[in-house]
Amino acid sequence: MATLIILNHQPYDGSDITYNALRLVKTLHKRGEVVQIFIMNDGVDLARDNTLKPEFYDFDLVAILKELYHDGVALKVCGTCQARCGLNKNEPYFDKNIKATMQDLASWTMAADRVLTF
Repeated sequence: MATLIILNHQPYDGSDITYNALRLVKTLHKRGEVVQIFIMNDGVDLARDNTLKPEFYDFDLVAILKELYHDGVALKVCGTCQARCGLNKNEPYFDKNIKATMQDLASWTMAADRVLTF
């Protein structure tokens, strides 16, 4: 079984949407589930090193994403959104290999058993 998680929200938008999505990814991954994360829209700031955790926020979401990525969770981030979306428009992603296209998202969607959006 494979689960595709699509993240759309700005990481530190005052809600726990992104944090809870990452918690779910971590839990599924620990249980042996194949998990893929595709980030688009304002969520792309989550994949940028220059996105810093605000003082008021309890968790460093960028660090959590990097930990999941280095632990084997598949990650792709919309290339078009890199220049168009987020507070840090045009800034690079923390790994150039995660930049993706709508074709990548379409392939992952078609292959997934479940697709969840946050």
